[in-house]
Amino acid sequence: MDFKEIISNLILNAIDIEISKDEIKEFIEIPKEDNNGDYAFPCFKLAKIFRQAPNLIADNLKSKINIDNTIISKIESVSGYLNFFIDKSQIVKKALEKFDVQKEDYGKMQIGEGKRVLVEYSSPNIAKPFHIGHLKTTIIGNALYNIYKNCGYETISLNHLGDYGTQFAKLIEGYKRWGAEYDLSTNAIDKLSEIYKRINELCEQDKSVLEECRETFKKLENGDKYCIDLWNKFKELSLREFNRIYELLKVKFDSYNGEAFYSDKMQEVIDILEKNGVLTESQGAKVVDLTDKGIKTPCIIQKANGSSIYATRDLAAILYRARTYDFDKCIYVVGEEQNLHFKQIFEVAKCLDLDEKYTKGLVHVSYGMIILPEGRMSTRKGNFVKVEDLLNEAISKAREIIADRSIENKEQVAKQVGIGAVIFDDLKESRIKNQVFDLNEAVNFNGETGPYVQYMTVRTKSVLEKAGYTPDINDVKFDVLTDELSIKLIKLIENFDQIIVNSMDKNEPSIIARYSIDVAKAYSIFYNQNKIISDDKQLTNARLYLTYMTKITLENSLKLLGIEVPDKM
Repeated sequence: MDFKEIISNLILNAIDIEISKDEIKEFIEIPKEDNNGDYAFPCFKLAKIFRQAPNLIADNLKSKINIDNTIISKIESVSGYLNFFIDKSQIVKKALEKFDVQKEDYGKMQIGEGKRVLVEYSSPNIAKPFHIGHLKTTIIGNALYNIYKNCGYETISLNHLGDYGTQFAKLIEGYKRWGAEYDLSTNAIDKLSEIYKRINELCEQDKSVLEECRETFKKLENGDKYCIDLWNKFKELSLREFNRIYELLKVKFDSYNGEAFYSDKMQEVIDILEKNGVLTESQGAKVVDLTDKGIKTPCIIQKANGSSIYATRDLAAILYRARTYDFDKCIYVVGEEQNLHFKQIFEVAKCLDLDEKYTKGLVHVSYGMIILPEGRMSTRKGNFVKVEDLLNEAISKAREIIADRSIENKEQVAKQVGIGAVIFDDLKESRIKNQVFDLNEAVNFNGETGPYVQYMTVRTKSVLEKAGYTPDINDVKFDVLTDELSIKLIKLIENFDQIIVNSMDKNEPSIIARYSIDVAKAYSIFYNQNKIISDDKQLTNARLYLTYMTKITLENSLKLLGIEVPDKM
């Protein structure tokens, strides 16, 4: 049953102008306040056509609409809006029947069927600590991967490792000089970072060392065995540490092809750009001038010494991904400091003889910074706080909170709660906002936190287990759930699919995170003010089914965000 469809038909039959039902349907809103009805039609949209004040149009339409059905209980004209009140038992019937079709799969859709989406995220730099920015891209990217997959898209996760460039030549040069001083069998990233810091300082003091590093990079590009062997060693050691973090976050990737993978594919980019006459020379470098596109800074394609730059590798990656994956959308989850870079390469990509489908499908999903209290997380001068330590600290705090509780598998629960707290805290605010991460607040079981939503989900499980409940919609009398608290919760649950679509359309996981808080709060109030299991069989069955709906909706919301739910808390 489509209430908007019913309302749009009523409005269409009451007006004498050429306007489509789809247009009317698109205008229909869901009011924020319950006393303004269940649906509202803003007559401001018709003011120019009728050349009347919206309130007069609303009054006129109300007088012409005859509600001779059992679905709409009343219509009100208020301040230029036509407010429609749906019979509450019909709201319950629609929501419960809609849910019952999918049950455990509630919220899954096929709107992306036949389409392919690539999501590039995490992308840490080899031989450098996994810093807070990489934690954020990993969490956001994984949520987007889950959301698109849930909507029926064939979704492919890409970890575009930072494994190429002059920094590796510096690291190789540093290792040549001081490698014997370091045992890389433990804490390899910390030790490689120390070597990198030392060689950087030496390059600043002695420019001839910097020139040696540049020559070493040319050797690396040309396949020098010593350089390649060291590079592979650094990569292997780095992935070993990164994978520990991915295991904690339950994140997996379909591809780890990093910048180096595209090193032999860059010349084609240069050749195509030269053929299309868009390359110009600037101070010995080859660049693409983008001033006519509103971008003042040219995109460097090749340095004056003939070396490549990461823009060239990103362009080579676009070519490769278009040919290999035939993508409909390629999403880059990268910090806002790279806004200019992506504007540049997306424009230059239009000159690579690619089908417009691919260049239109390129999307940069940017995000703000995570800042820890008192600046504890600093990447300046090699002063790093490991993300792995941060995650382990979250687990430790969760372990302390549940220490006195009668729970089996406490270590597993501590991991689910601690890691879930970090993920949820990262996702509950708009991704573009800078946020201060307070671990004590994030792991709190009260307030708008991951542990709170997990706890309310576990409570629904507990209620159902206590009742020994087997869900059966045939046992539910819809009229029993027409009270205010039940209706509020039911309306929220019924809107789950639209929440997911909005989150996907805006590439904004916070929409689902905030929604899960709203559902958890609504159930908490419903639970505290209603006796779920009582002597009234009809009331018990109805409230248990609504509890079951809440459980599935919360579980699936958290699953989309990459958060597990414990059995007990």
